[in-house]
Amino acid sequence: MRRAITPQRRPGKARVAAVLEAGAAVIAEQGYDGATMAGIAARAGAPIGSLYRFFPNKEILADALVQRYMVLVNAALDVIQQQAPHRPTDFVADAILDFGTRLHDETKAMVNLLESRSDWSVKRRKFRELLLGRIAEILRQRSPALTEAAARDVAVILLHHMKIMKAFKSGRDVPNSPGAPDELRRLNRSYLADRLR
Repeated sequence: MRRAITPQRRPGKARVAAVLEAGAAVIAEQGYDGATMAGIAARAGAPIGSLYRFFPNKEILADALVQRYMVLVNAALDVIQQQAPHRPTDFVADAILDFGTRLHDETKAMVNLLESRSDWSVKRRKFRELLLGRIAEILRQRSPALTEAAARDVAVILLHHMKIMKAFKSGRDVPNSPGAPDELRRLNRSYLADRLR
């Protein structure tokens, strides 16, 4: 089975970065099945032959996008983890709550990818475990008395709060009102302050 080629020179790296960004945008807009390699190449401003040179097919490109998303998620969580010990609990609550909306376009592409392929259920579980594990780690760093099980329980609730906030901000068909995001923020802050006490 062919794999993605990792470029060695700067122009190739820049082209691959542009292709991955374009791939995420096209899949976010059109879904995995609707996205075409030609459409992704056009969005990236890259010749189609160049796209196929680095990513021989759409499945390989999709896998590279999942790997890229994992790197972005870990980098964003690293920033929160570095700041968490020195900042107020409200800051930590807000940073975790807003985490999903900061990566909105990337997240939308990943949701489209991971939900379109039933054979990727293992990848979905891995990603969810990564996210829950990293959030629980941040919580335990902040409050060492929190057991691993309790930190995971809190991480699950925070993950659901993130999904609700993302739904509010994306305008999806959920019950909503202008003040609902602020109410959720207050709820999240209060919940986390209570659990980390």
